[in-house]
Amino acid sequence: MRKSTQIIAVLVLLSGVVLGEVTIKHNVKPKAGYVPDAKTAIAIVVAVWAPIYGEERIAGEKPYQARLTNGVWVVEGSLPEGWLGGVAVAEIARDDGRILRVSHGK
Repeated sequence: MRKSTQIIAVLVLLSGVVLGEVTIKHNVKPKAGYVPDAKTAIAIVVAVWAPIYGEERIAGEKPYQARLTNGVWVVEGSLPEGWLGGVAVAEIARDDGRILRVSHGK
């Protein structure tokens, strides 16, 4: 009885592989997270800001500043000296790259 159960289990597993139902997923996760540095955080956030606020507007907020606080990158645009107004701001998780917040001051 036990041997027939094992044979059935192997057949079920093999049929799943043949039918493509069983997949093996590989995942590489760097020790420093998917967003390990300010350069990466800025690149991701600019890609998020551009379709929302427009590429020209976002390019006008260079240089971008990024700081890491408690595992969250806070990325902000900047204004030329003496200008008044708001800038784009975003928060992104260092560990997995989730966008936590996107905003623009006035």
